[in-house]
Amino acid sequence: MTLKSYDQLSSLEIDTLREIGSIGTGNAATALSQLLDREVRITLPEVRIMGYNEAIEWIGGPEAVTAGVLVKMSGHMSGIMLSVQPLEFVNIVLRSMFGTNVTSYEEMGELGQSALVEIGNIMISTFINALSGLAGIDVDLTVPAFTVDMQGAILAVPMAEYGGMSDYLMTIGGNFVCDGEQVPCHLLLSPDLRSLNFLLRKLGVSDG
Repeated sequence: MTLKSYDQLSSLEIDTLREIGSIGTGNAATALSQLLDREVRITLPEVRIMGYNEAIEWIGGPEAVTAGVLVKMSGHMSGIMLSVQPLEFVNIVLRSMFGTNVTSYEEMGELGQSALVEIGNIMISTFINALSGLAGIDVDLTVPAFTVDMQGAILAVPMAEYGGMSDYLMTIGGNFVCDGEQVPCHLLLSPDLRSLNFLLRKLGVSDG
């Protein structure tokens, strides 16, 4: 059956997406570990299909300020993927790379921002590469965009671009564990419905 909305996903299809999320975030943690030259692992990720408003609340609420790295997908899949970077995560990166801490995003400077863009890009690329390899598809990614804003404003991008096709997105959350410290890890994947149907067919869990 061809899906006309995310809420038509079967339990098997959702379980398959959860497995993709688990493998993708595990690979992202490995890539982060190599970049920071220290052990980084991720707790068992929670993968859910959420409406936009629910997703905003899940990552901390619409008025919480955070950093985000966003890329657009093309090729066999169209849509966006967003890496949400709370301040606790930012400080792990900055301490590892520059030996510094910040108390707000405004203190980062251009060097810190560049590091976060690179980290976000590596995490997203590693995740998408894992998905592409499992499904046997090709996905191209744009140059990452970086922003610091209220989370409601950051998520307005996928809402504006894809809200007319779907009111849902795939949320992947867990905790990165680095040097005994746990920090939240939030990735949001929003393929359009054509891409979602194509992905499920390639994974062998849909005949639509």
